[in-house]
Amino acid sequence: MSENIINLKYGCNPHQIPASIYAEKGKLPFEVLNGRPGYINFLDAFNSWQLVKELKNILKLPAAASFKHVSPAGAAVGNPLSDALKKSYFVDDMELSPLASAYVRARGADCVSSFGDWIALSDKVDTATAKIISREVSDGIIAPDYDEEALQILKSKRKGSYNIIKIDENYEPGEIEKREVYGITFEQRRNDKLISYELLSNIVTNNKNLSEEAKRDLILAMVTLKYTQSNSVCFTYDGQVIGCGAGQQSRIHCTRLAGSKADLWYLRQHPSVLNLKFRDGIKRPERNNAIDQFLRDDVTDEEIADWKDVFTEIPKRLSAEEKKEWMSTLKNVSLGSDAFFPFRDNIDRASKSGVKYIVQPGGSIRDNIVIEACNEYDMVMACNKFRLFHH
Repeated sequence: MSENIINLKYGCNPHQIPASIYAEKGKLPFEVLNGRPGYINFLDAFNSWQLVKELKNILKLPAAASFKHVSPAGAAVGNPLSDALKKSYFVDDMELSPLASAYVRARGADCVSSFGDWIALSDKVDTATAKIISREVSDGIIAPDYDEEALQILKSKRKGSYNIIKIDENYEPGEIEKREVYGITFEQRRNDKLISYELLSNIVTNNKNLSEEAKRDLILAMVTLKYTQSNSVCFTYDGQVIGCGAGQQSRIHCTRLAGSKADLWYLRQHPSVLNLKFRDGIKRPERNNAIDQFLRDDVTDEEIADWKDVFTEIPKRLSAEEKKEWMSTLKNVSLGSDAFFPFRDNIDRASKSGVKYIVQPGGSIRDNIVIEACNEYDMVMACNKFRLFHH
């Protein structure tokens, strides 16, 4: 490895060789402190780093992201966690610094998808955060710096092969970016327009009461969308993503996917789920998968029979009415969309997951129908005239 080129084992797939990353001018703005990150690792690293850096700059709080395949499974800032949320995330036995809280929230947004994630952290990694990461299945991490103890903890992961990148937090790329597809070079101005509170000023609904917490969560949604493969819709709540629908071909499928993830996130905090009794030796990934299965509507009798290997006793499943009653208590959720809503069906679906606040570009020929739907639900919607496609 030189200062301006890194030769990689392979590209996206093992047969794609040779592969490398390099700086056309100057040296690369990062160091690999441990491991051997691959092509996809670096794509996740640089996309996720931009997300957490931008969040920190805007919201002035430690930020974290959990990335899989160049989209965030979750992102968050370092708000304290409730006791229920700590138990839901299996960290009620851990010390949580603000940075650790941010990562726990980011990973907990969609803990099944975050299995084997790439982690981005906005601040110097402390021991509390490293201890949390040491317990999880993860491919690697990017951050501006590491405490010595934290670095040693992380280096011990994956039998010493855990990927650790230290990024120059002051690095800014050039204004123009390029990529090559099928031998053709594409060139565009980098998406360097910053997300700001000003983008929330054009409120088009009858209800114009936008709380400070909602503003924070809408900013979080927009920054997350900026680095999510399009089409995408993002649900946020209490300083964290709770559902991200990425890379879908229709807007309604984005909203349904994000909404279903948000529902699952909230159902995991139901007392019946928090009180599930696992057998000794069942690890966190297996617990997360079991909870996911426990909450499914289409689980079969054969699958339920297998639960005896996971739980000390087979639990009683939540009925549709119990789920509906619990979901009715989720309120004041925020939602961002990377492009306009073409139909009101997105608003109808969002309302089922407690959405109260929305930000989207607007510009559809059916804007008036979408606004009318928001008014029916007494939602607050801002049209920011700012599309956030990312490919």
